[in-house]
Amino acid sequence: MSMFAEQLEEWSCRGTQGQIHMEDASPPSQGVSVKVLEATLLSALKMLDVGKWPIFSLCSQEELKLIRQACVFGSAGNEVLYATENDEVFVLGMNCSGCLGTGDMQSTIEPRRLDSLCGKKIACLSYGSGPHVVLATEEGEVYTWGHNAYSQLGNGTTNHGFVPCQVSTNLVNKKVIEVACGSHHSMVLTSDGEVYTWGYNNSGQVGSGSTANQPIPRRVTSCLQNKIVVNIACGQMCSMAVVENGEVYVWGYNGNGQLGLGSSGNQPTPCRIAALQGIRVQRVACGYAHTLVLTDEGQIYAWGANSYGQLGTGNKSNASYPTTVVVDKDRVIEIAACHSAHTSAAKTQSGQVYMWGQCRGQSVILPHLTHFACTDDVFACFATPAVMWRLLSVEPDDHLTVAQSLKKEFDNPETADLKFLVDGKYIHVHKVLLKIRCEHFRSILNNDDEIIEMSEFSYPVYRAFLEYLYTDNIRLPPEDAIGLLDLATLYRENRLKKLCQQTIKQGISEENAIALLSAAVKYEAQDLEEFCFRFCINHLTVVTQTQGFAEMDHDLLKNFISKASRVGAFRN
Repeated sequence: MSMFAEQLEEWSCRGTQGQIHMEDASPPSQGVSVKVLEATLLSALKMLDVGKWPIFSLCSQEELKLIRQACVFGSAGNEVLYATENDEVFVLGMNCSGCLGTGDMQSTIEPRRLDSLCGKKIACLSYGSGPHVVLATEEGEVYTWGHNAYSQLGNGTTNHGFVPCQVSTNLVNKKVIEVACGSHHSMVLTSDGEVYTWGYNNSGQVGSGSTANQPIPRRVTSCLQNKIVVNIACGQMCSMAVVENGEVYVWGYNGNGQLGLGSSGNQPTPCRIAALQGIRVQRVACGYAHTLVLTDEGQIYAWGANSYGQLGTGNKSNASYPTTVVVDKDRVIEIAACHSAHTSAAKTQSGQVYMWGQCRGQSVILPHLTHFACTDDVFACFATPAVMWRLLSVEPDDHLTVAQSLKKEFDNPETADLKFLVDGKYIHVHKVLLKIRCEHFRSILNNDDEIIEMSEFSYPVYRAFLEYLYTDNIRLPPEDAIGLLDLATLYRENRLKKLCQQTIKQGISEENAIALLSAAVKYEAQDLEEFCFRFCINHLTVVTQTQGFAEMDHDLLKNFISKASRVGAFRN
């Protein structure tokens, strides 16, 4: 078994654990400047959550933090392309048919850089079953590589493409704004509303009027000649286009009724779906052999294959006409499907995500409410294969939530109206927030307070406490967390007390174990006391040789020896 195959075996055992969350990042060390903290926060906000996709377990945390765009593809989700914040492009995975674009067919568990695409700024990406990849840049250039037995790369040959090559034939002076791939054919949409296709055409999926494969891009005309197309999509062997007035045009394979024409005959040229007369469609999405559309009123219509319930109609009967899909009573704002899967998903205006169809091998025949926040997660966790239905990107939005804004304002002298003087240093805070967050401050703070001197606690401890009120997190080494535990006990902050205990448990060592045990006893933290005691017993030889043990309080030492004896620590 190859190293890569072994890694895949490990993924299958691991499942979909390991989600990346902002809170999971290790906190900066004490003393980091506010500006650095703000930069860290903004960086975390722009971090792409790819933790549900097993292939990313091959990347280090440092690499994951830099990812801004990603697409997992391949017959089993075994390939990935991603772009970083510096517009560098990397790939890793099985490399079937040279689909990683690295110039060879070698699989890799280490990210490999695609120099030819670095700095290009990816706008959109799609992939076929071979797989082959079609990518468009923000400049509107098109690059293809991978499987090419049916000329799906558009370069006029049937030779596999091992490196990304620009497709220029008939696309010169055209800016491509959207790309779509079927199993072995490709389609692009230009900024002036024209559609170009190429590749496999056994069922008329390139819309040329014949069934001959098309080796280079050619414009799809017929009924689309004078239409401005605004959206495109591909099923395995069919193609769809939405024009600016909301009409939907379809062509290609129709054996399961996926064209929505009321028949099962293939269509070699674009044909308007008459059953949608009077309905203004905004988006179309294609599964393996089924189709979804979203109207301007937030309604979904579906048709085509339905053996897994992917139409969401409550049964498993195919439908050759558009059928209404009821997703609760909420307005739908996004639909999702992928030509390699029998899964459907939708997101409503209130942010709820629904899924139906083939979900982890089960048939879900009606839209099922999930706990996900985005449709991408449906395909990561429930679709087969677990590939992405679109290029996943971080939204270019620096908007901060209320909680994030509060974090940003901690110790900001420009907006603060109160200063704590601790160990000769100031900590800038906001009276109203302290009163809202802490009962202690609610009772002692006055409107005319400007500076409060604090001598009961050290600067690191009191700063960590005030920062906790802004962030719900503490940033202290375990030794200082003892002092914070004292403060939490005095101020009756029970949640803070638990966080301190957790920090101490995570930072215990042979050198500090006795000090932490003493603190646990002093502050009557019984669970922490038991934890520290057990640690001392497990490392008894080294712990008894430390300075902390030598300086141990007499009564505590007496109790420690007695308790250790009872658990058999001194037996030979």
